[in-house]
Amino acid sequence: MTPKETAPDAELAAPDVSVVVTVFNEAACVEELYRRTLAALEPGPRTFELIFVDDGSTDGTFAMLERLHSGDPRVRAVRFKRNFGQHPAMHAGLSRARGDIVVTMDGDLQNAPEDIPRLVEAVEAGNDVASGRRRVRKDPLGRAFPSRVINGMLRRFTGVEISDFGCAFNAYRRGAVVPMLGSIGKQKFTKALVLSGGASVTEVDVGHAARAGASRYSPLRLTRLALHVLAGFWPQPIQWIGLLMGFVCGLAATALGIYGLVFWITESNFPGPLFGGMLIVFVLGIQGFILALVGEYLGRIQRQVEGSPLYTIAEEI
Repeated sequence: MTPKETAPDAELAAPDVSVVVTVFNEAACVEELYRRTLAALEPGPRTFELIFVDDGSTDGTFAMLERLHSGDPRVRAVRFKRNFGQHPAMHAGLSRARGDIVVTMDGDLQNAPEDIPRLVEAVEAGNDVASGRRRVRKDPLGRAFPSRVINGMLRRFTGVEISDFGCAFNAYRRGAVVPMLGSIGKQKFTKALVLSGGASVTEVDVGHAARAGASRYSPLRLTRLALHVLAGFWPQPIQWIGLLMGFVCGLAATALGIYGLVFWITESNFPGPLFGGMLIVFVLGIQGFILALVGEYLGRIQRQVEGSPLYTIAEEI
């Protein structure tokens, strides 16, 4: 039977699997992603739905999603009024997912839809989360290296030893996601949030294709993301950074004092201005980092006090 013939039952019954796809100006990829996802899931025994969240695209992405929905009611779509970002878009999809297992992925085809059944099977085996692990990354060094740093930070702060927190291609048991919906979107790294709540996890190797076009994660954006990780997952960072600053500056001052005393005695000429300037610059650098971290906290407090919505919806099908 065609999807249209089964539309009434398909729309009423909750599916086994929900696939949540965040898209932004992905008109060139949406139709291929849809075809490949159907080819991966239709031969299996599970019912499914596809939830696309259009994060304010301007290239006709949502018009393509409307056409897909008109031919297949398993396709659902939400369009934001403007670009709010990947993580609010993820919240919009997760909050609408009806399946017992929810698969999340980006819409740029760096994630291979053919890997979806393997992620679903890993959750069905008894895990709360099947974490996608990009074994062979197709990102440039300027993108991959900062990601490794952020992964290391998240492993340290969450206590969860997985290798790829940044991979958006994952499968979740719905019961592990629902308790965290109040934080998802406000806090980045959905997977880290779910795992911090005690969810069990297994890693699944997934394919990773090279991105068509430049990455949206510039060095500046990755730096801001690192600050977000510090503010969101590191308890009492200001105190720890203050201790580190005091320790380092104390050692530096002691070393300079000893060196100055020795140089003064042996050479009768201590180059104080040079070393004093170096110390001032070093301290100012640390203070600048702390101010950036404080700014992240203040931004969070402002958003919480204002009660601004994570996103506003222009249309939903």
